Amino acid sequence: MSRAWIIPPGQFEVSRIVSLALLEDVGPGDISTLTTVDEDTMAEGIYIAKQSGILCGIPLVHEVFKQIDPDVLVEAVLSDGAVFYKGAVLARISGRARSLLTGERVSLNFMQRLSGISSMTQQYVQAVASTNAQICDTRKTTPGLRNLEKYAVRVGGASNHRMALYDAVMIKDNHIVAAGSITAAVNRAKENIPHTMTIEVECDTFDQVTEALSSKADIIMLDNMSLPQMKACVAYVNGRCKLEASGGVNLKTVWSIAETGVDIISVGALTHSAIACDIGLDLRIA
Repeated sequence: MSRAWIIPPGQFEVSRIVSLALLEDVGPGDISTLTTVDEDTMAEGIYIAKQSGILCGIPLVHEVFKQIDPDVLVEAVLSDGAVFYKGAVLARISGRARSLLTGERVSLNFMQRLSGISSMTQQYVQAVASTNAQICDTRKTTPGLRNLEKYAVRVGGASNHRMALYDAVMIKDNHIVAAGSITAAVNRAKENIPHTMTIEVECDTFDQVTEALSSKADIIMLDNMSLPQMKACVAYVNGRCKLEASGGVNLKTVWSIAETGVDIISVGALTHSAIACDIGLDLRIA
C-alpha cells in the first residue's frame, strides 16, 4: 500500500498538543531532575521496543524535545509505519541529561499510545485482507487527541471515518426521530450541504435500509445487525450505495462481517481500546 497519503497532523496541531502535555506533566519544573542532576551533565538515550508492533509517534518525540530544549538531538532510527520487534532501537536522543529526563515520560506516552493504535489497526486490516472490506475508525477518541489518534489509524493501514461533526452528515436514530423520518432527514440535509459532502444514514432494520436507499443516501450504516441481516441488506442494495457495518466488531468477528460483502467496517476499538505498546527509554551518561 502506498503511504503517500498518510500525512501527520499539521505542525500547529502537534505543537499545541505537546505544549499542553508538557504543561500537565512538567508544570513549573521537573523537581526530581532539577534537584538531583547537575546542569552540565550530558547524556544519550535510546528508545527500545519491549514487544513487536507498528511504530507511530516519531514527530511527537521531535516536538517534545524541541519545546523542552532545542539543543537536544533526536535521531529517528525507524520511521512511523515501520514494523518493529522486541529489542529494536526506535530512536536515539542526546543532549543535556536534565532535558532528556524531563521529556522522557511525555515522549514515551505519545509513542506508546500511538504505536498501540497503529499496531491494533494493522491486526484488523490483516484480518480482512482476503476480502474487499475497508477498515475505518470512529469518533470514539481521547478528547483533545483525535487528530493524533486518527493519524495512528492511517499509519496502521486503515482509513478515517469523519473527523468530527462538521465534515459529513451522519443521520442517526435520534436525528430520524427529530426530523420525522429518514426521507425527511435526508432531504433536509441535501438542501443545506455542499454537493461534495456525503450523507450517511444509520439503520437498525431492513425496512430502514430500503427507505435510506430510496432517499438516495450515499452510505448506509448497518448498525448492530446479525450476519444474516447484513447479507440480506448487501443482496438488496446490490452496489447501489456503500454499506458500512458497525457495532459488535472485534478481531474474532471482523472477518465474518467482511465476508457478508459490506464495503466498510467501522471499529471503535481501534482508538478506545488499543493497548499502549511497551517501549522504554534507556539513558547513559555521555
